[in-house]
Amino acid sequence: MSAPISAPIQDYAKAVYVLETRTGSAVSTNDLAERLGLTAGSVSAMIRKLSDLGLLEHERYRGVRLTERGRAVALEVLRHHRLIELFLAEELGMPWDRVHAEAEVLEHVISEELEQLIAERLGDPTVDPHGDPIPSRELKLAETSATALAELEPGETATFVRVSDADPEMLRFLGERDIVPGTRLELVERQPFDGPLFVRAGDEVHVLGATLARAMRVEAE
Repeated sequence: MSAPISAPIQDYAKAVYVLETRTGSAVSTNDLAERLGLTAGSVSAMIRKLSDLGLLEHERYRGVRLTERGRAVALEVLRHHRLIELFLAEELGMPWDRVHAEAEVLEHVISEELEQLIAERLGDPTVDPHGDPIPSRELKLAETSATALAELEPGETATFVRVSDADPEMLRFLGERDIVPGTRLELVERQPFDGPLFVRAGDEVHVLGATLARAMRVEAE
């Protein structure tokens, strides 16, 4: 890239990438503003800046998508972020509900050399502490086809593989119950009308709210 990309621009590119991947469609100004906690007016101004830099392209009446260059910026930041999260968790013993906030700051300032040293130290990992895939050095990302825990039927079992790192309270709740990526889960019972789920993990049955069950990603056995 011809010039350094500022931290705010990196944040926008990352946010567009996450929303675009989640929905499979162009990202609206309102959705991006909500994701970033900003006003639609300020987001519109920054969108124009990213477009001028060749990082975004508009789809008329629908929103914006990342260009190939914009996607590379987003994936580079995600690689930094997720490697830092894993380093903080595995090497420094930081709880998985705290690593996200630290990585949000550090992702913008580490050098490519330090990124490579962290990756080598960790054995070139493919997932972070929350099960999110880590982009490779070539910025390739292997997205999984995992489904939400909430989609299981009573009696079905699955392996917990992924959860968003954005809600520390949710992560603390799961961590206190030793429900982490790799845990085998069985849906015992589902209450009607979007009620809680009763899920077995090991010898314990836990009550998980519907919101949490939709956020947790599992791979069926």
